Amino acid sequence: MDVSQRYSEAWEGFWAATSDEPGEAIWDADPSLSAAPHSELLLPYADAALPVVDLGCGNGTQTRYLSTRFARAIGVDLSHAAIGHARRADTEGVAEFAQLDLTEGGVVRALHERIGDANVYMRAVIHQSEAESRPAVAAAVATLLGARGRAFVAELTPASKAVLRQAAQGPDGPPKKLRRVYDHGLKPADATEEEVPELLRAAGLTILDSGDTALPQTEQLPDGTRIDLPARWFVLAAG
Repeated sequence: MDVSQRYSEAWEGFWAATSDEPGEAIWDADPSLSAAPHSELLLPYADAALPVVDLGCGNGTQTRYLSTRFARAIGVDLSHAAIGHARRADTEGVAEFAQLDLTEGGVVRALHERIGDANVYMRAVIHQSEAESRPAVAAAVATLLGARGRAFVAELTPASKAVLRQAAQGPDGPPKKLRRVYDHGLKPADATEEEVPELLRAAGLTILDSGDTALPQTEQLPDGTRIDLPARWFVLAAG
């Protein structure tokens, strides 16, 4: 299946309107707050000699960091504009980037055939995907892992909605970066508490480890503290 035209255009519009400035997207946290600690959770289970594929890589901030921990890093994103950001930011050419729709099973299988079994890093993709597309996104993770790969998946929980409501209660309404998310029709924290682990299991994935965490954002609450969105993380194997 393909994502809807509305969904695709929403992401293309968001990234086309985003500058190359680091942190311009609200979720574009420094890797020291994101991919670095996430790698520490994944690597005890993963073979770092395998490639890592960053699903929903956006502007590639985390992908570039992952290239320092794995033999090869590949970032893929639905948005052509996002891939443009990622390639421009990767001035040293440490990673590879490609536009890819995770719901197109044939395209995902072709990537697996090209690179072999791979590790997967996916941060906050399922929760904002269209409900009918979420099973295909989970299936893409399983396809890319093959027999040897391992995945780290982190997804916002519904508790994030309360934090986002709090962020929107400043005197001027939502802060600029959060307002841009809503203005482009994107819906954060749209999955239920149990939906994500159920989707992962239904895709044939085994949960090796999991826990609660928060995904730091690049925007602040009205009192000036950083927005940290409640999330759950999973380390996964296929089969």
